[in-house]
Amino acid sequence: MTSRRAFLGGLSWPWVEAALAAGPELKITAVDFVRLEGRREAVTGVNRQHQVQPLHIYEDHRPKVYREGGGGERKTVAVNAIYLKVKTAGGLEGVYGPIDREALFVVQQQLKPLLLGKNGLAVETLWDQMYRSNRHSRASHFMIGISALDNALWDLRGRYFKAPVYELLGGPTREKVEAYGSCLGYSVEPESVRKWSAEFLRQGFRNQKWFLAYGPGDHTEGLKKNVELVANLRETLGDRAEIMFDAFQGWSLDYAIAWAKQVERYRPRFIEEAFQMDRMESFVKLRAATSVPVATGEHMYGRWEAKRFLEAGAITVVQADPEWCGGTSELAKICHIASTYDAQVIPHGHSLHAALHVVASQSPLTCPLVEYLIGKMESYYYFEKNQLTPVGGRIALPERPGFGIEFDPGKVEKETVLS
Repeated sequence: MTSRRAFLGGLSWPWVEAALAAGPELKITAVDFVRLEGRREAVTGVNRQHQVQPLHIYEDHRPKVYREGGGGERKTVAVNAIYLKVKTAGGLEGVYGPIDREALFVVQQQLKPLLLGKNGLAVETLWDQMYRSNRHSRASHFMIGISALDNALWDLRGRYFKAPVYELLGGPTREKVEAYGSCLGYSVEPESVRKWSAEFLRQGFRNQKWFLAYGPGDHTEGLKKNVELVANLRETLGDRAEIMFDAFQGWSLDYAIAWAKQVERYRPRFIEEAFQMDRMESFVKLRAATSVPVATGEHMYGRWEAKRFLEAGAITVVQADPEWCGGTSELAKICHIASTYDAQVIPHGHSLHAALHVVASQSPLTCPLVEYLIGKMESYYYFEKNQLTPVGGRIALPERPGFGIEFDPGKVEKETVLS
């Protein structure tokens, strides 16, 4: 087996050589989803502030104004997560997760038969073949399936070469990656915002993203509250932190421009997903109408869509998600394209492993941050031994092979292979 020293010191691309010379021990023999189950202690009934969504223009789909209640109740709750495992004839295994359920059918029914018997190190070849195998591969659940497999194959490659994925991508550009605190679920009531934003700053989150709760269906009163949220955060944090905002596709162009004009003086770092992804012209017009940087991309699928948005001058921040956009392979390509437009890539962070490793391998000018969902990440990696946790707002790069995913047997009460 090629040593890590040989890999890092060689002048050639040793994984290409290994792929070409791969013996039967590297042939893929199994592609399985495993469901992990257990129990954990949790505080229930808190941090459930809704965010504006496209359906909220309809009154019967618009939630009531959120009011933060008491401290919640501590209890034992059931937890589960699904991980993907790719195994080779020689016993090597690539692991990735948690996996979105949307990927299960695509992987099991469409992609698994294509991978069985193939060389597990041939990541680029396998991505291309998966992408070319179905006429619907360019988007949605099919691309989510490709992403899951691509990430698992990168983990397998890292375990083979005994190196973290960021080293396979070119080596680290920093020892720690700064994370921005993503405040999904936290109340946007003024007093709560002041309390939590100050606390998150104390924890080291110099960049914070807050989720806007109101949209066109809430009329002028909702717009006023959205503006007051920005003013409240700037007043509380001063110039000690950057503030970003997420509208989750819930706005119209006129509404977004009206909000942006009123908050420009508070210097938001960006406004995310003001519109649905198919409204690229609205992103173009919003960017032309305001000095507030415009971001989107968590629902981008592939480098081609990212390029169209950048080419049109629609955005300056790309938020492609490696669990959805095509995996580690595709996110790295998107970073390279974005750098030619002097744009930033700050991956959407509903998960962390792949995003952290890709960001760590890119220039800090192109990839300055990863997203850390403060509430969600408290339990998202519950079954893993080595959870990615910011200290002082920064995540130290793991040194374990691949993505370093290892299950904690003390937390896994049941493991089931899904068919």
